[in-house]
Amino acid sequence: MVSLRDLPSVDQLLQGAQVQEWIVAYGRPLTVEAIRSALNQARARFAQTGDLPNSVAILQVAQNILEKWITPTLLPVINATGVVLHTNLGRAPLSQAALFAAQSVSAGYSTLEYDLERGQRGSRLIHAEALLQRLTGAEAALVVNNNAASVLLILTALARRRGVVIARSQLVEIGGGFRVPEVMKQSGARLIEIGATNRVHLSDYEAALEDKPALILRAHRSNFRLIGFTSEPELSEIAVVARQAGIPLVDDLGSGALLDTARFGLGHEPMVQESLAAGADLVCFSGDKLLGGPQAGIIIGRADLIARLKKHPLARAIRADKLCLAALSATLLHYVKDEAEREIPIWRMIATPLELLKERAAAWAATLGQGEVLLGESTIGGGSLPGETLPTYLLALSVSKPDRVLTRLRQQRPPIIARLDENRVILDPRTVLPEQERDLLAGVRSAL
Repeated sequence: MVSLRDLPSVDQLLQGAQVQEWIVAYGRPLTVEAIRSALNQARARFAQTGDLPNSVAILQVAQNILEKWITPTLLPVINATGVVLHTNLGRAPLSQAALFAAQSVSAGYSTLEYDLERGQRGSRLIHAEALLQRLTGAEAALVVNNNAASVLLILTALARRRGVVIARSQLVEIGGGFRVPEVMKQSGARLIEIGATNRVHLSDYEAALEDKPALILRAHRSNFRLIGFTSEPELSEIAVVARQAGIPLVDDLGSGALLDTARFGLGHEPMVQESLAAGADLVCFSGDKLLGGPQAGIIIGRADLIARLKKHPLARAIRADKLCLAALSATLLHYVKDEAEREIPIWRMIATPLELLKERAAAWAATLGQGEVLLGESTIGGGSLPGETLPTYLLALSVSKPDRVLTRLRQQRPPIIARLDENRVILDPRTVLPEQERDLLAGVRSAL
């Protein structure tokens, strides 16, 4: 009669050649823990069914457990969705120069907080500042870990326990539940709402000055548009009111475009340089959206205000690390050298000629021996240019069970993220990097 006594012991299983290889690859403690977990599962199965797995089956379970434990959850994927700044897929891929810069400073020691000329401690806050000044004409700049942190730092350092004027049309919520009013509350600032949801007048700003606010904040509506019976004063008009009152005007741009998106057949996304020229005292924006760099929050503007931000204790808690600063500097240098469209992946994607996209989709269809090339649309995503699309060519795969194929695509290594449209699996070449094409086609073949 079969009993739990027939189960092999941990020591017995550890003697096998296969397990000895695991010990070398994964270490003895992790291997022992996986075997014990597999044996516990065998005991639980015996209690339910009265059956005991043999040693081979137990080791297979242990191997599955080990692989699950050591497989990272943060993986590179192939983005075939056509969403250029896909927030769930990490937004902007980095340029080769940005990757090399991050690798160079992280493989050894660096001048993160060391002044080579003086031979003593320096400041990490100087990195990327000169490039930002050159690109935007700002007096000073500060880099933190993301744009939400930028807003939080500005409000905490300049408006804690004081009023901040903001239009009701700008009290937005963006991805992940980030709400402007809640960030303002967290900073200790007091919200002074003006205007209506759809219409805000310059007189609303002027009336709000009676509350003696610390600053005026304009927040860019990153992921939606107001249409119909709407109106808002221009930033330059708000700047005049702020200047006359002697209070700072802060423009939270979000996406951080340094190039004119209208040049690529898109609507015009407000540019960083335009905000400064219009009279904003501080402008904050993201590094990993239309800038095309690493996740970062960038603040530019008046030197006296930036100096106050740099000295605030919160600045240390949200500071950028060496990988971010290195990759951001390399990304900014592409703009300085007038090579952003060629070197920064998202701008290369946005600027790709339609005919080239058609050629790539047709080549995929020929290689796979199936699929239809269709005219379609790509989107920018990442809270930038809501509702704006770019024409593209798609490869549409008609399959009997598209949901199953999408699942199998996600199970490839690297995973392939596609989209479903009219019961067909859709692949958009715009967002597939050229060096990923071989893996894409192999993965699609396997999934089909």
